[in-house]
Amino acid sequence: MNDQINSASVIVIFGATGDLAKRKLYPSIYNLYEKGHLTDDFAVVGVARRQLSNEEFRNNVKDSIYENSSKAADSKEDSFVKHFFYQPFDVTNDESYQALKSMLENLDQQFSIPGNRIFYLAMAPEFFGTIALNLEAEGLTQTDGWKRLVIEKPFGHNLPSAKKLNEEIRQVFSEDEIYRIDHYLGKEMVQNIEVIRFANALFEPLWNNRYISNIQITSSETVGVETRGGYYEKSGALRDMVQNHILQMVALLAMEPPIKLTTEDIRNEKIKVFRSLRPVIPEEVDQYFVRGQYDAGEVNDKEVQGYREESNVDPESNTETFVAGKVMIDNFRWAGVPFYIRTGKRMATKSTKIVVEFKELPMNLYFEQQEEKGPNLLVINIQPEEGMRLHLNAKKSSPTGGTTPIQLEFNNNSLTSINTPEAYERLLYDCMKGDATNFTHWDEVALSWQFIDPISIAWANNKEEDFPNYAAGSMGPRKSEKLLEKDGFKWWPITHKGLE
Repeated sequence: MNDQINSASVIVIFGATGDLAKRKLYPSIYNLYEKGHLTDDFAVVGVARRQLSNEEFRNNVKDSIYENSSKAADSKEDSFVKHFFYQPFDVTNDESYQALKSMLENLDQQFSIPGNRIFYLAMAPEFFGTIALNLEAEGLTQTDGWKRLVIEKPFGHNLPSAKKLNEEIRQVFSEDEIYRIDHYLGKEMVQNIEVIRFANALFEPLWNNRYISNIQITSSETVGVETRGGYYEKSGALRDMVQNHILQMVALLAMEPPIKLTTEDIRNEKIKVFRSLRPVIPEEVDQYFVRGQYDAGEVNDKEVQGYREESNVDPESNTETFVAGKVMIDNFRWAGVPFYIRTGKRMATKSTKIVVEFKELPMNLYFEQQEEKGPNLLVINIQPEEGMRLHLNAKKSSPTGGTTPIQLEFNNNSLTSINTPEAYERLLYDCMKGDATNFTHWDEVALSWQFIDPISIAWANNKEEDFPNYAAGSMGPRKSEKLLEKDGFKWWPITHKGLE
């Protein structure tokens, strides 16, 4: 991220008073500005229903920088917020769009911007289609520059709704103008997966079903649904995490080497993975997937309530807050290798990790204390720490011999975290440059919903009688462990308290 963005642009943020804009977008744009990646020929227009003046809006932006930016506030924030403007807005009102159009034309002149537009929809997805159609109807997309639409998840709630939404948006924006953001794809170690695989002769020749026994992805959170009970009741962990974040990581781990590291070639290889996912029919869901819902318990030495006691949650809710699954990829490279996934709320630790477990050698060397030997593991730490560990076996330093596990570790936090851009900062920068590599293509969205929908339907039609079935502060229901045990595996790496 050493070069400046050459194309000046106006960024219009719909939902400018919302939590996402405050916690992620404003601090990320500021970090780009503070590092010199943004020149002075840019403007940000915030629109929302609330009545605010420019001055009030700029003060809110300053507050978000103080609270959330990775950089300490300095004299630059005053010059930075002069690029921010606010307009009260009704997404269904033609006059709001006309007023916005007039403002954008004035900002083009004020900041020497050649009509380049980024429309960032940081609001409820039911308005995406309405906004896109009105942007065109009122002439906001008719400029001499380029236009791009950034969309947050969820992109629909199933395949039919996603198709309908995509058809509405595609009436205005072409596929290469649509940036479906998945912040996991902006994380440093997620982007590092391709480099770990394709730039190391140690791994790529072994990255197949001859040498790998299984791959595990865990994304656990200690928080509950907090104020998102209303949203979560309609979503659940399967739609909220698996359909997007988790399956995107599966695709990066399983894809074939692209011909070139271009947007099109990388996306093509990921799409091939989605097409190779073994379908799970409703009658077989219980063989491949486990769902859970947290009960009351203790997290970080604090007593917390169960999901059904949370605000805006049905006291007899059938919504899952935990998912574990076995995903099979039916292609030549991965035939027979299970990809185990799990994600949940109110778990023992906040962590996102990938564990690649290699097959054990057919002939083991037997020493005393053989029980200390374990399989070789490659552990990729996504968050909160960033880095990787390679678990190997070595001889014990003792006269009696024997084997002992050792670890080779790279900790990204201790070396480069100061210069590591936060996920939204990186993705916003990519969007401004017109690089869609780390955004999801429509085919990826459609194929992921095609895989997820039968599971959702089966769970909706069959109430889980055991809910709640795991205590807050645990690593999920016992059925999650049995899912691996029946295949002769276990979740790695585990301690009595949870993930290492």
